[in-house]
Amino acid sequence: MTARHAADLVQSGMVVGLGTGSTAAFLVERLGERVAEGLNILGIPTSESTAALARAVGIPITTFADHPELDIAIDGADEVERGSLHIIKGLGGALLREKIVAHAAKRFVVMIDATKPVDRLGERTPVPVEITPFGSECTAARLQKLGAQIIRPRRTLAGEMFVTDNGNMILDCAFGPIADVPALATRIDGTVGVVEHGLFPKMATDVLVATEREVEQWTP
Repeated sequence: MTARHAADLVQSGMVVGLGTGSTAAFLVERLGERVAEGLNILGIPTSESTAALARAVGIPITTFADHPELDIAIDGADEVERGSLHIIKGLGGALLREKIVAHAAKRFVVMIDATKPVDRLGERTPVPVEITPFGSECTAARLQKLGAQIIRPRRTLAGEMFVTDNGNMILDCAFGPIADVPALATRIDGTVGVVEHGLFPKMATDVLVATEREVEQWTP
């Protein structure tokens, strides 16, 4: 429901950031239908899987070399903090590219269902942290000093180390309820070995929440 609502925000002539995950996949499929009906857009995907789906449904792909600024980026989220609309993303493993795309967009629209809002980020979801494989043990120790209570290297269903599209690994770090999201984001940013993290403070311009009866639209 949110994917359809979000797809209706896209207009001809726009350059669109295409998110990653199950909800984003519904969005891409709907945009593909609109492209077949005559919608003229270009997409910048946040993952190789999204790029493959976009091509399959007929959405033309572009790059930042040609379009360094996007009109809109649309993606899902793993947790959204009520009021502030701070976000945790990255359980799908595409957090670095998702953040690059979100920062490049004039408008960042986030699609969630009614299970994702929380009073404090970190209540249910760990913070994914993308790190370089080299020195990963040192990086994990630094994250522990920042307050990560549990740190788990992400693995595939087959038990192998998860590797991002960028060739890095992910540590899922449970900090518990986070009192000051921007401050923690800044501290993780300054940690040697960290490439990017899943805290998206003050970035969403719109959050679409699917309830049983309707789609609510939240703004900061």
